[in-house]
Amino acid sequence: MEIKNTNNEILFSTKETTSSLKEIVELAVKSGANLSGADLYGANLYGANLSRADLSGANLSGANLSRADLYGANLYGANLSRANLYGANLSRADLYGATGINKNLITPLRMLLDQPGKIRAYKLVNSQLEGPYNGGIKYEMETEYSVSQVNSNESEQCGAGINLATLDWCMREWKPTYKILIAEFTAKNIVAIPTATDGKFRVKKCKIVGEKDLKELELEE
Repeated sequence: MEIKNTNNEILFSTKETTSSLKEIVELAVKSGANLSGADLYGANLYGANLSRADLSGANLSGANLSRADLYGANLYGANLSRANLYGANLSRADLYGATGINKNLITPLRMLLDQPGKIRAYKLVNSQLEGPYNGGIKYEMETEYSVSQVNSNESEQCGAGINLATLDWCMREWKPTYKILIAEFTAKNIVAIPTATDGKFRVKKCKIVGEKDLKELELEE
């Protein structure tokens, strides 16, 4: 059985006995095959393990990707029009240039845009009170911060700005000596909620108003 691209060229073939296209695609991904430009129009890929798959430029129009694991997948320029992405894991996936995505269906954090007044989320910092990945700002209590250079592209999971997150995201990324601060902001301060984000988003302005008790969160004894 074979997977072809939109030019009818073979990208992957197998002699293994498979019962579905889903299994063939999973075999291809597991083998590290390059599925760039694959023609998977209308494919039933429900629950498929496509983590880190190279599906750049693939035709996934009308495909059933519900509950599929697309963690870290390369979907750059893919056609996802009418694709069913309900419950799909798109964390860290590259969606730049992908078309046909309804971000309102796959990005629950967009609810933040409709919140009135002050909103609170969380900021993970290291022992120097800086963001653990890019640093640059030392976050201190009862202090307001703003940045002028921000990345508003919602196709990019990480970018310039003050990166805040949900509590579960901070807890997953937490390491000994890290702190989880409470940040306050308003909807107009949000510059990007990345499509299918795993919990992170970017603001241009916020104020640090508190700190979570790590013992209460069961991160420390």
